Amino acid sequence: MGRTLAVAAALAGMSLLAACGGESAAPAAAPAGQPATVTFWGWAKGTQQVVDAFNKSHKDIQITFEEIPSGNAGGYAKFANAVKAGNAPDVMSIEYPQLPDFVNQGALQDISAEVGDVKAKYPANVFSLVELGGKAWSLPMDAAPQVFFYRKDLFEANKIEVPKTWDDFRAAAEKVKKADGKARIATFFPDDPSVLTALSWQAGAKWFGAEGDAWKVSIDDEATKKVAGYWQGLVEDDLVKVQASFSQEWNAAFEDNSLWGYVGANWGAGVMKGNHAGQAGKWAIAPVPNWGTPASGMLGGTTFGVSANSKNTKAAVEVIKWLTGSEEAWTARLSSGTSSGFPAIPGLVPVAQKSFDASFYGGQDIYALFTEAYGSIQPGWTWGPSMVQVLTAFKDSLGKVSTGGITIPEVLESVQQATVAEIKGRGLNVAA
Repeated sequence: MGRTLAVAAALAGMSLLAACGGESAAPAAAPAGQPATVTFWGWAKGTQQVVDAFNKSHKDIQITFEEIPSGNAGGYAKFANAVKAGNAPDVMSIEYPQLPDFVNQGALQDISAEVGDVKAKYPANVFSLVELGGKAWSLPMDAAPQVFFYRKDLFEANKIEVPKTWDDFRAAAEKVKKADGKARIATFFPDDPSVLTALSWQAGAKWFGAEGDAWKVSIDDEATKKVAGYWQGLVEDDLVKVQASFSQEWNAAFEDNSLWGYVGANWGAGVMKGNHAGQAGKWAIAPVPNWGTPASGMLGGTTFGVSANSKNTKAAVEVIKWLTGSEEAWTARLSSGTSSGFPAIPGLVPVAQKSFDASFYGGQDIYALFTEAYGSIQPGWTWGPSMVQVLTAFKDSLGKVSTGGITIPEVLESVQQATVAEIKGRGLNVAA
């Protein structure tokens, strides 16, 4: 990320810290001789088991955990409102795209001095995602490379090859539909723009960058137009389902064998296993199709930050170091059977590989696949300063695609314009 832009975002956030650091119900430090209590809000699968393991093994700190809706489903709004009210939790789950937004809002503390001892455990390109203005604002828990889930039994029975490229994917989609008129190879999610974001990243898009002291915004760049046009074609030709992500309708389509695949990320392995236990042994995972060269983008990924309201910074940082970097935490999370998280710290991948039961996937070495996908993530991606707004603008427009009210390429134009206006409205420069 261009440091001038990062500094601008960080300084903008600092101007709000005083207003956000309320004196009301903010968590207070523990009285002498008593364990410190760290409040924590999050939604990642397996978190309750991780919290239980922490509380069992620690006497000086105890975590009070509240499971909240995922970020885009209301968790971020809840956190932002709590910060303004001065009663935010000590620790908050924040995905990589939204981190600059919360820094800009003054919602997080600079924890650089407290995490310098663990920074070297992370790949530089991963840790850079939590740094703005040369300061660290959270710690990465996981990475989220894209993969493709598919019904191995149905593909084999109908002699459909697992697609390696997006051209292959369209050809396979046509074969799936021909084999079973009600079946489709995958889904276009009108309510989840993070998938389109990751697909654009994979194709080589760079939505944000630096040009002097200004933000360069390119949401409608050529790579993204290619992705948008491709999926518009799949939707128009009825080769994919158009359904809300993780909806009852979507899950039902897997159960009645009318959905044979899922373009997702590594964390989907736990979701599929948990939601469709009766199909154990029928599913497999492959690299996400590519445009000619193996590549991936990031679809999600969680970090943990310390809120500006917290008066327990030292204890809160100790908690997030353990949540992200201890073998015990990853064993607890993945042994829950609901999570297939991929550790952002490479040294913990063998722990994850050992802890996750892959029998649902016929014993496939899925963590070897995740590692390969992780290594193919396209470099050079930068998150912008207003990703909450960007994703909201996408969601508002993508919902009209299924009715023909707008095309996916047309959505890019409207989001580009809205994003430029939003960034300028925040007093930041935007390159022409």
